[in-house]
Amino acid sequence: MIVYQETKQQFLNDVRLDLIEDKIEEKVREKLHKKTAHNEFLSWMNSMQYMYKVMEDKRIPKDSKIAIEYRIPNSNKRVDFIVCGEDGEHRESAVVIELKQWQHVEKVESKDAIVKTQLQGRLTETSHPSYQAWSYVSLIEDYNEDVRKYRIHLQPCAYLHNYRLHEQDDLTDSCYEYYMEKAPVFTRGDTDKLASFISKYIKKGNPDVLYHIDNGRIIPSKSLQDSLSSMLKGNQEFTLIDEQKVIFEKALEIAKKSTNRKKVYIIHGGPGTGKSVLAINLLVAILNLSQNVMYITKNSAPREVYRKKLTEGKYRKAYVDNLFKGSGSFTESEDDDFDCLIVDEAHRLNEKSGMFQNLGENQVKEIIHATKTSIFFVDDFQMVTTKDIGSTNEIKKWCKFFDAEVYEDTLLSQFRCNGSDSYLSWIDNVLEINTEGTDEFDWDYDIRICDTPQEVYDLILEKNKLNNKSRMVAGYCWNWISEGKNNTDVHDIEIGDFGMSWNLGSSSTWAIDPESVHEIGCIHTCQGLEFDYVGVIIGEDLRYDDGIVTDFTKRARTDQSIKGLKGMYKKDRDKAEAIADCIIKNTYRTLLTRGQKGCYIYCVDEKLKEYLKSRLGNQFP
Repeated sequence: MIVYQETKQQFLNDVRLDLIEDKIEEKVREKLHKKTAHNEFLSWMNSMQYMYKVMEDKRIPKDSKIAIEYRIPNSNKRVDFIVCGEDGEHRESAVVIELKQWQHVEKVESKDAIVKTQLQGRLTETSHPSYQAWSYVSLIEDYNEDVRKYRIHLQPCAYLHNYRLHEQDDLTDSCYEYYMEKAPVFTRGDTDKLASFISKYIKKGNPDVLYHIDNGRIIPSKSLQDSLSSMLKGNQEFTLIDEQKVIFEKALEIAKKSTNRKKVYIIHGGPGTGKSVLAINLLVAILNLSQNVMYITKNSAPREVYRKKLTEGKYRKAYVDNLFKGSGSFTESEDDDFDCLIVDEAHRLNEKSGMFQNLGENQVKEIIHATKTSIFFVDDFQMVTTKDIGSTNEIKKWCKFFDAEVYEDTLLSQFRCNGSDSYLSWIDNVLEINTEGTDEFDWDYDIRICDTPQEVYDLILEKNKLNNKSRMVAGYCWNWISEGKNNTDVHDIEIGDFGMSWNLGSSSTWAIDPESVHEIGCIHTCQGLEFDYVGVIIGEDLRYDDGIVTDFTKRARTDQSIKGLKGMYKKDRDKAEAIADCIIKNTYRTLLTRGQKGCYIYCVDEKLKEYLKSRLGNQFP
């Protein structure tokens, strides 16, 4: 989505008449449903004056098109400035410019493509402007089918118009040469150089280029499970951007650091912030350091998906099994048996391990004990059972016990839900997890409230024909009677004349098995995974009665996630209800955020259905 788009001449007029920042602000409000922060408004006032001086150069054709604030598909990131047209060989072409207000940079030689600069009043590590411009172009190429189809040449660069470059400057140090070759960096006084650079790729106007970029069909890049095998061969198939890149490099630095103390890196991130992508990238990178490293999850579903994809290739099962382990695998480990353990979905860790929950003492403690470096990816709002103990506070408690060096960061960039931060905020508001969440969101995300579960199923079947990346999920309100029967004709979930089976007991790779679109997954089979489209059935454990009401007594008797609550309820009703309320809301928050491109919802409770429709307002289809 492009916020502002005009011809070069109209852009020059808008800047000359001091209209440009107001027009951008109006379009941000209209298209992105966002209010503009004062600092961002001031940055437009400043940067567009510099771009005016660049764009008035006669070498840049008058009929070239300008785009400002282009939102990158499936992310919440925006490209600052794009100039579009044709090159000298009549190919569609665009110059992508990352604008920076920076005046000071310090190099960080120990980390790839990382610099230090003043951000929000303090010296902060962030990605080098050339890397940022190049990574944004990589994401556009990965997601926008028309950019690939029409072979649009995207040339990135960075313009730090307030930055006065000195000889032997850290900004242009040789350690950043690789990315500066891909995306040159221009600084204060480089007006003519930047204009010359743009004119090299834009020889004449072509209105189709901007149309293709803005309206191209969005097809997500290769999914994590499809790309892992290639990544293990040394190919980087997921481009890390912004704080992902910063945290990735920091994690590598921590893993390399030689110290007598244990090291623990806690990485926070909500749904869709790229925790699993970063975890797998780290697995590959730390493997390449010749360290003994493993990827750990409590939930077996992600591990089994990755294992299946890898063993379909040339990797022996024993090798793959050694890379992916369950969280209960370290009850008998010696101190520092491993160099590094990467714990995805750490909030799902338990105290006891084993089939009968009779082994070990505490999984957080055992993981930290077993390794020199532990990396925990955690979201405290995705704890969905009474046994989940892997909270931030629990991890920090054992860090103190082991006198570990603790590092902590947060992933913010949104890649799921079509990159819509506001959709996630809307979900939190609707579920009353966070009442300060937004009442609206940008409507690029395909959300529908359906009148029947069959309608949801039909939509998912149709979407799944595209690439086998759409699935049905439901709250755990129906007994799992067909577990292990391998028979989808035995319907666990029955709503009126609609009936479907829970995912079959033998299907540990439900998320990718083609026939599993005819089965319904629950929180335990889909947490940590993602799809293009997800269909969600909300059961009787969540209803609306002048507010959101949760009821753990409506959960299935086969649901182990609320084990012990009935006994607790008899002793301490308020405590039991508070825990249940948190589990149920977190469960549906997780289910409703599994879809990258859309979510279709059916509510058993009629009042909840009408409430959700009302919250969608006029935007409801």
